[in-house]
Amino acid sequence: MTNIYAAMQVRFPADRTRAFATLPDERIVIYADVEARSAAFAHALVQMGVIVGDRVAVQADKSIDMLMLYLGCVRAGAIFLPLNTAYTAHELDYFMRDAEPALFVCSTAKRAAIEPLARAAGIAQVEDLDENGTGSLSRLADAAPTDFATVTRTSDDLAAILYTSGTTGRAKGAMLSHGNLLSNAETLVDYWRFTGDDVLLHALPIFHTHGLFVATNIILCAGASMLFVPQFDAARVMALLPRATTMMGVPTFYIRLLGEAGFTRTLVAGMRLFISGSAPLSADIHREFRERTGHAILERYGMTETNMNTSNPYDGDRVAGTVGLPLPGVAVRIADPETGAILPDGEIGVIEVKGPNVFQGYWRMPEKTASEFHDGFFITGDLGLIDAQGYVSIVGRAKDLIISGGYNIYPAEVETVLDELPQLRESAVIGVAHPDMGEAVVAVVVPCDPAFADEAAILTAVAPILARFKQPRRIVFVAELPKNSMGKVQKTVLRDRYSNSFTPARAD
Repeated sequence: MTNIYAAMQVRFPADRTRAFATLPDERIVIYADVEARSAAFAHALVQMGVIVGDRVAVQADKSIDMLMLYLGCVRAGAIFLPLNTAYTAHELDYFMRDAEPALFVCSTAKRAAIEPLARAAGIAQVEDLDENGTGSLSRLADAAPTDFATVTRTSDDLAAILYTSGTTGRAKGAMLSHGNLLSNAETLVDYWRFTGDDVLLHALPIFHTHGLFVATNIILCAGASMLFVPQFDAARVMALLPRATTMMGVPTFYIRLLGEAGFTRTLVAGMRLFISGSAPLSADIHREFRERTGHAILERYGMTETNMNTSNPYDGDRVAGTVGLPLPGVAVRIADPETGAILPDGEIGVIEVKGPNVFQGYWRMPEKTASEFHDGFFITGDLGLIDAQGYVSIVGRAKDLIISGGYNIYPAEVETVLDELPQLRESAVIGVAHPDMGEAVVAVVVPCDPAFADEAAILTAVAPILARFKQPRRIVFVAELPKNSMGKVQKTVLRDRYSNSFTPARAD
């Protein structure tokens, strides 16, 4: 029996005056503050009537108090439910009614708009939390005791619910247990060689598994510290890098850093590790980063439902274009998406995973949960392959598969070829309805030179590399690709935007 907070607490530095986080104003939060402030939030929750198993929904700006509220929730046995700050009122109404939280916490600026929604959804309590610690919930914590007996939980008891994007239907609440989160954090501390001497540059949002569970839980499990910044800003990050040893980011972070003249090998001389995830990192960016800095970015693969599944090794080859090897204790296999038959190495199919990191199922969706498991393995919906060396490569989501003239086309294969071209910075490949082929390939690309828009040159360049049926029928040049807050290209947006690319006049 365990509680993730209690398990992490025994790994805190013996000297509780050591730094846990340095804030933007240079105020330092020490480990004794973590213990006291999380206890205060746990007391505040109990005083408001939150009981074990209640959900606490939070849509608030990134702040150190939001992290302490997360820890206070798990200490009190409540279930933390972070929500993307970009969610609209319509989306929030769904989450409120589906999760039925006992408490909804919002940013101070949004409280007036949130309270009527919460009342209509039957939520009794709304409090606010702002980035400088002056919200109503922070004030309640200010007045609360600073010691709290952490509630005992089992490995299967829920610690958090994170909603998936819902791009293929209504959003699903992934139920993550204390054991799910703790097992992954402990594995990654060891696999990525984190120690109490590490300083993580934390520029990720904390409503997402990457910034909340991977980054924060690792630091707590290692007894390390972080430079805590509200959001990614290239100038701010560059100013802080000489004080850090590690950084976790999405590909967009690294693309933007490479666009800065001052981003040099000298600047990152003290860095130990750069980690990338949440979206594919092109091999071109991987190579450019290594040439510029001397560091090979370590790419890994995870999901809301599973935390981290695979990682390129800390020691050993970090192979560009792959997401590395299965993590210790995690089993990964490739299955035929139609028959479920397990496929041999080198063949493309749906990725299935099994391990202590895999979630407990979808909130109040038992039938959906059952349909997403195959012989105890979670069916990720990602298409990929495992090579002879055991490295996993992702070729796309099953829903992104393009079928043109009866041929299967994996967008990632075409994107890899496009990203290799010196004229292009990045690309996204989609399938668009075509009157003759069923679907045809459209490549939406960002050129290195904003003035470059030579479609013929790109088509000529890929012709010797890609089979004719895989080649784009159209190249669209854009200044940037639409991405969500974690840097994932929003292909649904692109498909909607270019759905009429092939009128009869263009059907070539």
